[in-house]
Amino acid sequence: MGSSEKDKEPSGIHTVNDGGGPAIDNYLEKVKGPHGNETTTLFQRVNYDVQVTQTPYQINNIKENPKELYICYWMKTDDISLEGKDIWRAIWEYKTKNYASYKDGFRMIAFMATDIRGTPYWQFQGDIGPRQPVWRIENYDIPLITGEWFKAEYYLKWSDGNDGYASMKINGQLIGEHHGPTTSKSDNLDFIMVTQVYGNNYPMYQWVDDIEIWDGQP
Repeated sequence: MGSSEKDKEPSGIHTVNDGGGPAIDNYLEKVKGPHGNETTTLFQRVNYDVQVTQTPYQINNIKENPKELYICYWMKTDDISLEGKDIWRAIWEYKTKNYASYKDGFRMIAFMATDIRGTPYWQFQGDIGPRQPVWRIENYDIPLITGEWFKAEYYLKWSDGNDGYASMKINGQLIGEHHGPTTSKSDNLDFIMVTQVYGNNYPMYQWVDDIEIWDGQP
């Protein structure tokens, strides 16, 4: 898809390769929330893969780079899609305008995953292509959380230089932080996937509540 076509897409929930509909579900659902009260959440599910099937809640048409950006929300995932070896699911990411070239752009992305032994871990990385990490943090010390609510936080200072910064926290615990560029070759921010449902094991689903976006740490 060309950039001119993409610029016309509104922000919101996107369905990518949904097989005409049945591969993906998105709806509002009332459930017991992270604080024990009934709350209306965003429920998202990928039932099976058609071809890189995913359903991000996405902010498009970003007109200028943020000096600082803070995003947080509560999430509860299913408790089965991360059972097994070498499993991964992306839960958050952003891309710059030239990322699809895999040489002139940049992506920052957060994963829940298991390694080839089946050991679970969190992953936070910046890359110029899916197999071209610029930096990668794998955290085995903080237990992966499935089947119950957790709070995810992402904070960054936008920069093409060494004064840039990015961090990921889960329930207030630091998963990882990066000191340095948060883009590549001065490429501008294109879109943010505030939440993402994308991985290699199905079905995968999640509930999301209390999304906050700030132009700095609150």
